[in-house]
Amino acid sequence: MKNTFKTYVLLAGIGGLLVLIGSFFGRSFALLGLVIGLVFVGASYWFSDKIAIRAARAEPVTEQQAPQLYRIVRELTAAQGLPMPKIYVTPDMQPNAFATGRNPEHAAVACTRGILQLLSDDELRGVLAHEISHVGNRDILIGSVAAAVAMGITFIARIAMWGAMFGGFSRDDDNRGGNPLALLLLAILAPLAAALLQMALSRSREFEADRSGAGLIGDGEPLARALVKIESAARQIPMEVDPAHATAYIVNPLTGRQANFANLFRTHPPTEERVARLRSMAPSR
Repeated sequence: MKNTFKTYVLLAGIGGLLVLIGSFFGRSFALLGLVIGLVFVGASYWFSDKIAIRAARAEPVTEQQAPQLYRIVRELTAAQGLPMPKIYVTPDMQPNAFATGRNPEHAAVACTRGILQLLSDDELRGVLAHEISHVGNRDILIGSVAAAVAMGITFIARIAMWGAMFGGFSRDDDNRGGNPLALLLLAILAPLAAALLQMALSRSREFEADRSGAGLIGDGEPLARALVKIESAARQIPMEVDPAHATAYIVNPLTGRQANFANLFRTHPPTEERVARLRSMAPSR
C-alpha cells in the first residue's frame, strides 16, 4: 500500500509540475506539450516489447531450448492468473533480466545468458517472479504515462528558454511570460525536477515488484540472494545497453561504469536496501 500510494503521489507530482509550468504561458502551451508527449511516448509504449527486445538483441527460445525457464514462468503466470508471455534470451554474459509489453497479453520476459548460468533454480524463480510482477502491476503503462508528461514538461521548458533568450514572451491574457532570468531558470530546473520524479517513481515500482514477487513465491530470500549475485557481477562484467533501456532491467546493467553520487539520481533502489526489505519479509507457510 505504501509503494502504491507513493506511485500515485509521484504521478500527481509530475502532472502538477506540468500544470504549474503551463500556468506561466497559458493553458494552450501546457496542452500542446502534453499532446506531443503522449504522441511520442504513446508510440513507444505501443511498441515497447518490440523496441526493448530489439535493443537487447534478444532472441526467442522454444520450450525445448529452455525448459527450466518455461517451467518457472508458466508456474508463476498461472499462479498470478496471467497469460504466458513470450520468452527471450539475450547473448549478454552479465546476469540480468527484464520484462516488457504494454499489457499482460503482449508481455515478454528476457533473460541474459549470464543469469541462466549464474543463478540457482530458486534464485532464478525469485527474479522471474519480480519480472512477472512488473507485468501484473502494469508498470510499463505507469512508466509511459510519467514519461509522456515529463516530455511535455521538457517541451514547454524549451519554449521558455528560447522565449527568454529572444524576448518572445509578453504579458497578456493567454501568455503570461515574465522575467527572462526566471524563465531560463524554469527551463533548466523543470526538466530536472521531472526527471527526478521519474527516477523516484522507477525506484518505487522496483520496490513494489520486489514485494509482490516475493509474495508470489512465498519468500523474499531467493530474490535477495539473486540481487546480491547480480549486483556483484554487474560491477565486473560490462554490458552494452542504451541508458534509456537500462531502467527496465532488474539491476542497472550500467552499475559498473557509473558514479553513484547520491540515491536521488538512481533509477534503481540501492541493492542493499532491496535485500534488507526482502529479508525482513517472513516466508509464507
